Amino acid sequence: MSEMILLSEAQMARISPFFPLSHGIPRVDDRRVISGIIFVIRNGLRWRDVPPSYGPHKTIYNRFIRWSELGVFGRIFVELAKGGGDTEEIMIDATHLKAHRTAASLLKKGLFPRYIGRTKGGLNSKLHAVCDSEGRPRTLFLTAGQVSDYTGAAALLSTFPPAKALLADKGYDADWLRNALVERKIEACIPSKSNRKIQIPHDRVLYRKRHKIENMFGKLKDWRRIHTRYDRCAHTFMSAIAIAAIVIFWI
Repeated sequence: MSEMILLSEAQMARISPFFPLSHGIPRVDDRRVISGIIFVIRNGLRWRDVPPSYGPHKTIYNRFIRWSELGVFGRIFVELAKGGGDTEEIMIDATHLKAHRTAASLLKKGLFPRYIGRTKGGLNSKLHAVCDSEGRPRTLFLTAGQVSDYTGAAALLSTFPPAKALLADKGYDADWLRNALVERKIEACIPSKSNRKIQIPHDRVLYRKRHKIENMFGKLKDWRRIHTRYDRCAHTFMSAIAIAAIVIFWI
């Protein structure tokens, strides 16, 4: 078992302003409960297996589910990412996250979507992301596994932070995206597809920096409940991704 996790006072000070207000009976210690949630997500445990030092597992699970439905963790990620400062380059890419049978077994019921699709690799979800020149995620978007990179790029386009260049692989080589980047005064550093009649040159030296977004995905997937999706509902899985991104990159 990995060593115990307990957020520092400085880390709590970064995220606590975004917590919902407590009504009636005061909440159980936020620091202990949030640390317990992080411990479960990082190590891929069942909620019932959380160490007793974090308190009752039902309290930790209920807090995660309730705040996921309220969008608390996603809001914390968005606000911290907004304060990331200026960036010279941004990078966009997507990665598949395998859906465990517990996430994909039953038919979806209720208001919340699942975003689980089928590809050659089986059932999975797809995480689309934009990161800055330091390899920190700025925006995240979850879709079913079979959704194209173009769809993710179109959804994230309005959230691009100001930058001088966008780095992406040839899967994003589309005229509509290049034109949109021109309107935003962002240079497109994207290799041309082999079937393009007139190849468009790109800065090969600058393109080498694209490994930073691959490294970012790798760090997120080091967390077991991100690498393998156990959550049936997309909003809870997305909350787990947001928590991992907050802890690894923003606090």
